[in-house]
Amino acid sequence: MKKILFLILFLGYSVAYSQAVRKYSNEFMNIGVDAAALGMSNAVVANSSDVNSVYWNPAGLINLEDGQVALMHASYFANIAQYDYIAYAKPIDDRSAWGISLIRFGVDDILNTTQLIDNEGNIDYNRISLFSTADYGLTFSYARKLQVPGFQYGVNAKVIRRVIGDFANSWGFGFDFGLQFERNNWKYGLMLRDITTTYNIWAIDEDEYNKIKDAIPGENQELPESTEITLPKAQLGMSKLFEFHNETSLLAAANLNMQFAKTNDIISTDVVSIDPAIGFEYGYTNLVFLRAGVGNFQNVTQIDNSKKIGFQPNIGIGFKYKGIQIDYSLTDLGDQSAALYSNIFSVKVDLSIFR
Repeated sequence: MKKILFLILFLGYSVAYSQAVRKYSNEFMNIGVDAAALGMSNAVVANSSDVNSVYWNPAGLINLEDGQVALMHASYFANIAQYDYIAYAKPIDDRSAWGISLIRFGVDDILNTTQLIDNEGNIDYNRISLFSTADYGLTFSYARKLQVPGFQYGVNAKVIRRVIGDFANSWGFGFDFGLQFERNNWKYGLMLRDITTTYNIWAIDEDEYNKIKDAIPGENQELPESTEITLPKAQLGMSKLFEFHNETSLLAAANLNMQFAKTNDIISTDVVSIDPAIGFEYGYTNLVFLRAGVGNFQNVTQIDNSKKIGFQPNIGIGFKYKGIQIDYSLTDLGDQSAALYSNIFSVKVDLSIFR
């Protein structure tokens, strides 16, 4: 297995550096899902153990006892952009499980004013049309227990579809690999995203492009690159659940989120940049949950070119009753970072309640 993993990584990097590598590619797949996880600042790689493991760490699907469905909706940029997620997962047997999920991040009803002015220089508002830009991520997940006690792994196969009206669209493909390990009530997790790099191929409508390429003299004269590469990222996590005698519990978790490029993360080198995150979940009788976390530590450049450390505090609350769980999180409490701000709701349903 080590030889196969090494070969995949080697081929992935070889392809990546022969193509158009972009620092920010398919970023909609990095926003996160599940209000419970977001309330803990995404520090769930080690302890994710439900249907939402299809996103956070597919190895966690092994902990499912029955089929589960999850839904989430969030709005960004003053409700201009809509972010939606749906997932389903279920066990195959006592040693394996599978899942599927779909993410959509889109902006709809955008005014297309490229034909607002006709050939004679007249403004004609009837020439305005509407279009949408949307990104889709379809993920197929598989998880299995290893022969070594306490170890389990999972794999994601991802299909990326991105559409910009009639102007351009792309298809992309990639893989994730996840691993979880538990010993002495401590849990550890590793998530490798886009392990082979995710490769997007763009198709640009040249007729539509020619209508707008000369709108600004001297600009947009060449077609954009038709290939796009998403480099791998890694997340390393650990967690522990503390249970108390008064029917309360405390889950403490931490992540190290790593990118293999120089970024504004609080720890940044030419080889790897690291952004830590910590999260807590206080539970009462497995019915009510209070959550808090902090992450996204960044070196932020101010207007006067000075630097300050930005961070993202999140909070959340959840309720669980007879297999139905409803969660809410408020991300970037107090607007402390440059991250997207939103109120997020999600629902998770254990399908065993219908039997």
